[in-house]
Amino acid sequence: MAASSKLDDYSPDRPILRISKPLARFLHVESNSGIFLMLCALAALGFANSTLAKEFAAFWKQTVVIGFADGFHLSYPLYYWVNDALMAIFFFVIGLEIKREITIGQLSTREQLALPVIAAVGGAMVPACIYLSLQFGQAGEAGWGVPMATDIAFVVGCLALLGSRVPRGLKMLLLALAIVDDILAVLIIALFYTEQLYFTWLAWSAAGFLFVVLLQRLDVRSVWIYSIVGAFSWVCMLKSGVHPTVTGVILGLMTPITALIDPEQLKKILEKSLKEIENSAGYKRRELINELEFLVSESVSPVERIESALHTWVAYVVMPIFALANAGVAISADGISSPVSTAIILGLFLGKPIGIVLSSWLAVKTKIAVLPEGVNW
Repeated sequence: MAASSKLDDYSPDRPILRISKPLARFLHVESNSGIFLMLCALAALGFANSTLAKEFAAFWKQTVVIGFADGFHLSYPLYYWVNDALMAIFFFVIGLEIKREITIGQLSTREQLALPVIAAVGGAMVPACIYLSLQFGQAGEAGWGVPMATDIAFVVGCLALLGSRVPRGLKMLLLALAIVDDILAVLIIALFYTEQLYFTWLAWSAAGFLFVVLLQRLDVRSVWIYSIVGAFSWVCMLKSGVHPTVTGVILGLMTPITALIDPEQLKKILEKSLKEIENSAGYKRRELINELEFLVSESVSPVERIESALHTWVAYVVMPIFALANAGVAISADGISSPVSTAIILGLFLGKPIGIVLSSWLAVKTKIAVLPEGVNW
């Protein structure tokens, strides 16, 4: 921040900056995004239990078509686009965070990485067991997979709400746990709840990921090319029957963590470029400035650069829209007191914490895993 303020002294005093800078500072305060997410969730809950409930539900169920009417097109309800397309961007950003932590951060050792995986497995198995113990042989027996999943968007929202009061190690542990938990849920849905998987589409999606690897080996830096290939893999994953948000996680984990230009190289480039810019004019100067802009951007790793560009959009657009589309649950006494609802509630609110804490404790005590820095029992 200090460096930015010194550079600001050399920037032109434009009236728009007096508005945009305070707004930017507000948007980058983590707790504000959590508050906004919770307000959207409460608004959705309010609409779903008001006289506007039918209109609110109809809005999210309206069909949105993307593509060509006489050719290839995708036609799904609006809430489907939110859950499968917008949330793929959200999972991509989470994947970027996890990639950084696995490489150079709080999850960079095998023991650190083992903890969220084991905790997620425990946090999925115990809720399912509680549900089955209450519904075995009953009409709702097949719903055992419902209490297994964690809503990662609201996990992130709660973490944002607490801001810096949450140790970074705990935040990364919970994010990694939620990612593994979500992948487990996708696997459960694919294996037990999907009528048919289309392996040809799945193979095409995998081919897209392999093409991303090829582009990286060739040092292709265009975000647009990667976006097109990512969209292709997303469509193929969608058509395969596997939840397409997995595409976001995979692409996030595939994004390079190292910058093309290290700080020492950047210093030499700046010294040389500034001299050349001083001695040039017109088209030559513009060309040098454009080249310098590209080289400076390449001194920041793709993970950091993309995460910085998408973070605000995800926090203040993607997640709030997700909350509006999914938190609108009509509450009724009959619905809450039904045997299936009771099994789900007990599985989530009792089984989830027990499964996570117990499996984590066992993993740490047996030295399979370690607690993150700053985290204790």
